[in-house]
Amino acid sequence: MKLEVFMSPRELAPGDVQGRVVAVIDVLRASTTIAVALANGARTVVPVDDVDEVIARAKQFDAGQVRTAGERRMLPIPGFDMGNSPLEFTRSAVSGCTVIITTTNGTRALTALQGARDIVVASYVNHAAASAMLRAAARSNDISIVCAGTEGHFSLEDAACAGRYVRSITQASPSITMNDAARACALIDGRYGDNIAEIFKESSHGRALAEAGFGDDLLACAGLDSHPVVPIYQDRQITRLGPDRER
Repeated sequence: MKLEVFMSPRELAPGDVQGRVVAVIDVLRASTTIAVALANGARTVVPVDDVDEVIARAKQFDAGQVRTAGERRMLPIPGFDMGNSPLEFTRSAVSGCTVIITTTNGTRALTALQGARDIVVASYVNHAAASAMLRAAARSNDISIVCAGTEGHFSLEDAACAGRYVRSITQASPSITMNDAARACALIDGRYGDNIAEIFKESSHGRALAEAGFGDDLLACAGLDSHPVVPIYQDRQITRLGPDRER
């Protein structure tokens, strides 16, 4: 079996995800926000590429059944119900609702994937739950981990998070074959260990979020295993894997 990491969706060739189990990571903040929304009772999360599509899709729902969400250049989109801060996606805000969301990096990474067997949304906040699913899948499937990156480029926080997943998967399947990026991510994770706050402090996107007034978001995104859900992206929507949603 193979375990490969891709530092941004731009690196992907069609065969890199075809038939594989794929984990998508955008720690700051989309994959964290999606996990939080589902943990707090959102019925589904629908990732889309642009603002107009959010508005068009929201019109298909009764007002009380849908929430519009997203950001551009880190800031909430005017007129939307919420931005991309995981702190906004409380149970009172999203329980029972469909969340339609567009972000600069994370949602675009998700919608770009074609042909994967399963697509998991992964982050620090749901690491134990998502990595358990990936460890089980690695027994009989190739695994691809796709970092959303920052506007198509490498991001330290996504690579470090990918490295934590690499470490978890390889501990269960020590004979798995890794690409160079997977090995590099494991080294980055080893450098920081559980000091996730330091990763965010040293990453360019983490610093930018702090300067923009989203320092509390960084604390939420660093909450290891604080929202133990497995978000599965299928049929253009993300739902929570559980008793009512089996693979």
